[in-house]
Amino acid sequence: MIVAKDGSGDFTTVQEAVNAVPPNSAEQVIITIKNGIYKEKLHIEKPMITLLGESAEHTIITYDDYALKAFPDGELYHTFHSYTLFVGDDDFSAEQISFVNSAGKGEEVGQALAAYVDGDRAMFRKCRFIGWQDTLFTGPLPPYPVDRSTFGGPREGLPRKNVRQYYEDCYIEGDVDYIFGSATAVFNRCEIFTKNRLEGQSGVNGWITAASTPVELAFGYVFLHCRLTSNAPAQTVYLGRPWREHAKAAFIQCWLGEHIIAEGWHNWNKPASEQTTFFSEYSSSGPGAHSSGRASWSHMLNDEEAGVFNMVHILAGEDGWTPVS
Repeated sequence: MIVAKDGSGDFTTVQEAVNAVPPNSAEQVIITIKNGIYKEKLHIEKPMITLLGESAEHTIITYDDYALKAFPDGELYHTFHSYTLFVGDDDFSAEQISFVNSAGKGEEVGQALAAYVDGDRAMFRKCRFIGWQDTLFTGPLPPYPVDRSTFGGPREGLPRKNVRQYYEDCYIEGDVDYIFGSATAVFNRCEIFTKNRLEGQSGVNGWITAASTPVELAFGYVFLHCRLTSNAPAQTVYLGRPWREHAKAAFIQCWLGEHIIAEGWHNWNKPASEQTTFFSEYSSSGPGAHSSGRASWSHMLNDEEAGVFNMVHILAGEDGWTPVS
């Protein structure tokens, strides 16, 4: 199936093509998307779908919902209704597409997801995820919210399952907690760009990760050979903080820009989480890869400890899934 904005394909919107896919396909269905700006709130709850863009810079799926927006009945969207892309089934993949939430800064609109990915064996190659606060949510949701009675959004009330995700040669942009959630996710050779939201003010510019890793999982977020870049001032961005108490995140042989704070990790004002999280680094370089000054409760891995952070081992699970050939 071919999607083309100019009408030269089978469909003019991506959602129309997704709707035409059989509900329980046993084989991967490829939807080719020609260059264009597709203003769509894309919702996918079918397995075995591949979205193949013509180029990441010019194949753009964008929307502008946000947490502080209200439904007609006055109820707010909150975080999990704000997505541009929602993936709610297994074996999804995308290549050479930009997923954008254009709503604006979190200080003005609250959280605004470019993508909400809650399927197992999800894979993204050469994609771009662009937003401000909470750009990329890697499901599932935590067991319960901490600040209100419900999370809201498309997964509210549904059973949660642990999922694996793989991101290769992708570009992810945001400022506050802009990679967050509970998945076991590998980011391989990605550029992680933190936006400058301070604009001349002093303080913390952002946090890259906010993991909510389930206690039973050995791995949360693993960044392999990634580049952490920014236009923010030096020493204003944390590598991460724990959304939930058993958060796990690792940066392995990455390049870290000068925007990374020497302490590296923040406890989100939850001192008890220092005993339950596992935030780690190994053999990184760049001006932000400080050899001293890291939070005392984080971990600098030795060669043996770093050896387990092999993407095949991390993602194999019980079915032996290998997203790289």
